[in-house]
Amino acid sequence: MNAVDEWLDAKAHPLDATMRRAREVILGADSRVTESIKWQTPTFAFKGNIASFNPSKNLVSIMFHRGAEIPGDHPRLEGDGKLVRTMRFHDLAELEAGEADLVAVVKAWCDWKA
Repeated sequence: MNAVDEWLDAKAHPLDATMRRAREVILGADSRVTESIKWQTPTFAFKGNIASFNPSKNLVSIMFHRGAEIPGDHPRLEGDGKLVRTMRFHDLAELEAGEADLVAVVKAWCDWKA
């Protein structure tokens, strides 16, 4: 069991299954992606921080630290700040429907940084 597994077990998030599936999707999108606990939450990285969970009780929110800079068109990324973009999922069905978009964002980051 690693630190992220321990965090998920301790968090007991109401949308635990959705959060765990999002983690699987992010890690499965590209073999270069790593995970750790940073800023007291699971954070995914490859040559820089890609994204972190931003836990909320009602949804699974994934904050892409430099989402505005990720090459390509990613319509599920929300936000109008200078850098940060967020992808949100209210349940497992919504995550499954948006899985390809999540994979595309992670792959685009990894290809950009490679």
